[in-house]
Amino acid sequence: MWARSLIAGVLPAAVMVLGASGVSGQDYPNKTIRIYSNQPGGVFDFLARIIAQGLTGPLGQPVIVDNRPGNIIPSEIVAKAPPDGYSLLSHGVPLATGALVQKMPYDPLKDFQPITWTTSAPLVVTVHPSVPAKSIKELIALAKSRPGDLNYASTSTGGTPHLATELFKHMTGVNMTHIPYKGAGAAMIDIISGQVQVILAVPNSVVAHAKSGRLRALAVTSAEPSVLLPGLPTVAASGVPGYESVGIYGIFTTAKTPDAIVQRLHREIVRVINTEEARRRLLGSGLEPVGSTPEQFDAKFRSESARMEKVIKAAGIRLE
Repeated sequence: MWARSLIAGVLPAAVMVLGASGVSGQDYPNKTIRIYSNQPGGVFDFLARIIAQGLTGPLGQPVIVDNRPGNIIPSEIVAKAPPDGYSLLSHGVPLATGALVQKMPYDPLKDFQPITWTTSAPLVVTVHPSVPAKSIKELIALAKSRPGDLNYASTSTGGTPHLATELFKHMTGVNMTHIPYKGAGAAMIDIISGQVQVILAVPNSVVAHAKSGRLRALAVTSAEPSVLLPGLPTVAASGVPGYESVGIYGIFTTAKTPDAIVQRLHREIVRVINTEEARRRLLGSGLEPVGSTPEQFDAKFRSESARMEKVIKAAGIRLE
């Protein structure tokens, strides 16, 4: 898998000799580092806590998770923080796509320095058992025969599941009706009860229900089969060539942070996510460890933003 192939080359590339001056990062860190995240319980908070726990000892300073409500507040704090490596942000591609659907008090492509792409999370194309489709091809044929009749749930307007479904609609030419929810819990309740027929959801919310027969999993949205769902085909291999949409998460800091500090943080964070304990916890939560260079994460962050911008404009997605 491409994500795993990155890891082998990451650590040697990250090793560097720190300079003698303060700007070089020689005296970094000498105080508490904060990883800002949204409210406890979500994927950004989960990743922040794994990383904070693994960094505190090796860096010789406390690393704490600072939770703030919503996604805008923690992002704005880091965007406007001094560029000294003491304010980090646990976020992902939604940092960029969120700014495409509503006005933000920061520029996601200019105000942040990506440190490393920590994890990927495929989604699962899932239907209620009442839907007479047992494959992606059958789902496409059904949706085309009944334009607008199938409802699909998303956990938030403009979020990864929403954009992944809109990308699916765009690439297949199907018409399904969007039913937005405020959170995954309510969306899952309604698809299990049959109130909505389709959802693209994270593996952990689907697997148990698929095994019990309450839901039917059709395919994963990653470019290659996922280790999290062995035996399940990809959407791309099931009739939609080139389709790919996954959650992409990582750690950022403030733009213009000295490169020596960025590289130090990168090296330590990649080490943490590749420990046996962290990998076990990540995979158990539906996240595939990656570990990229800052340059690779920056390139992926920008390319995904550009790709999703086309989907957002085509679908007319906007939050006021």
